[in-house]
Amino acid sequence: MNRSAFMPYLWMVSGCIAFTFMGNFTFALGHISAIGLSLDWQIIAFFRAFLVFLFSFVLTMAFRINPVVMGSRSLWLRSIAGSLSLVFSFYALTKLQLSLVLTVTNMFPLWVALLSWPMLKKIPSISDWVAVCMGIIGVGLIQKPHLSDNYLAIASAIIASFFTALAMIGLHKIKGIPTQAIVVHFSGVATALCLLILPFAPNVGTTIAGMDFKILLLLLGVGISATIGQNFLTLAFSSGAPTKISVVGLSQVVFAVIGDMLFWHKSLGITELIGIFLILLPTGWVMLKSDPDLNS
Repeated sequence: MNRSAFMPYLWMVSGCIAFTFMGNFTFALGHISAIGLSLDWQIIAFFRAFLVFLFSFVLTMAFRINPVVMGSRSLWLRSIAGSLSLVFSFYALTKLQLSLVLTVTNMFPLWVALLSWPMLKKIPSISDWVAVCMGIIGVGLIQKPHLSDNYLAIASAIIASFFTALAMIGLHKIKGIPTQAIVVHFSGVATALCLLILPFAPNVGTTIAGMDFKILLLLLGVGISATIGQNFLTLAFSSGAPTKISVVGLSQVVFAVIGDMLFWHKSLGITELIGIFLILLPTGWVMLKSDPDLNS
């Protein structure tokens, strides 16, 4: 493999590491008391989107890249679907272990297999349906230990994976737009969406006004790591074969499990481990299958 062919995989691994740090910063923010309250997920999601928009816009100006305001339908599909995925993901990230959230959200290739029917006029094969069924069973096994108090978090992660699938389809179809311009457009749309849901956070004004240095530092960490991860992910998916790149993206689950053990001293039960396996195995199989519409 020559250097140019190898780079998308390196970008994807680097993006996975950056997003793992973002997830750990987010989990920490969801469990820190700010003036007697936990930092609500709406606030964290807004700062994530806004800081990525700010940092990416500055980089775009520094590299003399013209931002895209209108753009194509593929660009808007990527930005709107990606923004909805961000919102649902951040709710789940503040409620569940990072490794569990990333396992469920990384099942988006199963959604791609199903969406290929209405969007690409390609009927899923029997193996695709088997993979989807295995993924559903895996989600059920992961959900079982958390059903009593985190049912909505699991559902939110599943919805996030669906919108991620739409975003990835849109991203790969974007042509002729620089990576930074794509990230600025997406993060701008995400900021607008998060601004709309921000008022629904309890005592939002008091909470933001009472943030201490530690919380601001963690929010900055979310913004920086998300900016790095977003740029690497966009580079990887816009220059490499999405199905193969996504297989490398599953390494994020491994990084998350390591992070859970190192930072939070958490472990996974046997039921959850089996559930993770039942999601990752068919997901990897679906991604490795040759698909001329999504692998070129």
